[in-house]
Amino acid sequence: MNTVQDISSVREQVAAWRDTGERIALVPTMGNLHRGHVSLIDVAKECAERVIVSIYVNPTQFGPQEDYAEYPRTLDSDKRRLRRAGVDLVFAPDDASMYPFGAEGMTRVSVPKLSSGLCGEARPGHFDGVTSVVCRLFGIVQPDVAVFGQKDYQQLLVIQRMVADLHLPITVVSGPTRREADGLAMSSRNQYLSEAERRRAPELHRALQHCARALRAGDRDFARLEKDGAAALAKAGFETDYFEIRNAADLDSPSSTAASLVVLAAGRCGPARLIDNVIVEL
Repeated sequence: MNTVQDISSVREQVAAWRDTGERIALVPTMGNLHRGHVSLIDVAKECAERVIVSIYVNPTQFGPQEDYAEYPRTLDSDKRRLRRAGVDLVFAPDDASMYPFGAEGMTRVSVPKLSSGLCGEARPGHFDGVTSVVCRLFGIVQPDVAVFGQKDYQQLLVIQRMVADLHLPITVVSGPTRREADGLAMSSRNQYLSEAERRRAPELHRALQHCARALRAGDRDFARLEKDGAAALAKAGFETDYFEIRNAADLDSPSSTAASLVVLAAGRCGPARLIDNVIVEL
């Protein structure tokens, strides 16, 4: 497994693999890897002969009061984990490589409708930063397949829309959410939790599951279910950003005849902002 920082080295390696007819999958990450990331790599290995993992803590998707400076940088341990996972290449660029004209004056890529509301409302500008950096990674690597986790459901749909709207020849694949034994979705930010907060954190998934069961049982009072879910999180000590039911395909408000829904929630448990979702097929 090679680790490279410069764009030309990535392109040279990708070109050599393409010359032998091999497909390339990309798993974009910010590092500080855990078993959830490894599960995405496993999905990528099913889709392509070669797997590239990018590790880059992208400054443009963090707000002024967010944890960019404190976000864990663990490249050495990440590389050991990736080597064990069978990754072929690690791309770990610096800011100058990703934003050669500076982040302030960068060319921005925006997906307006899907980026608004939910995490887009709670974190203004976040998704513009995500799409801008992912579009750059796609241009550098030019993968056949890119794998993103379902846990970041709104991000997944935003990336899929960007690829479709820009006619990029890339298949975006969703990897299922990997969970701890108590249901908490794996996240690099879980390490911010104290022991007491860690015991409360699974209430996020339990509230989503409770709502999903009610929907499957035929309850269509969406406003009440959302209110009840938010109340359950508040009772568990969360500072809730949102608890909402949306159409799974486009995040629009659902109708009573909707066939596929997603229940999404986000909130702070102590210093950690946690997100999760459950898809409900009716």
